[in-house]
Order: sequence, then structure tokens, then C-alpha cells
Amino acid sequence: MIKRTKYLQKIIPFIDKPLIKVIIGVRRSGKTVLLSQIREHI
Repeated sequence: MIKRTKYLQKIIPFIDKPLIKVIIGVRRSGKTVLLSQIREHI
């Protein structure tokens, strides 16, 4: 699993904000892995 620190640093400031977050990308680009890493951070 690749640690996606660049994307995590951009997403983490918005975690507790009342804003809808959408993670989009092409197939097999790591969206689910990114969500797993966000879950581990929380």
C-alpha cells in the first residue's frame, strides 16, 4: 500500500468541516486506499 501523504495533507484540514467531500479518480488510482488511510488517521 502506497502512503499518499500529499493527498492526506490536503484532505485532513477539511475533516471536521460541514462540507461534502468527494474523492474522484480513474479506476485503480487508489481512492479506496486513500479512504482507508483517512480512516486510520481519524
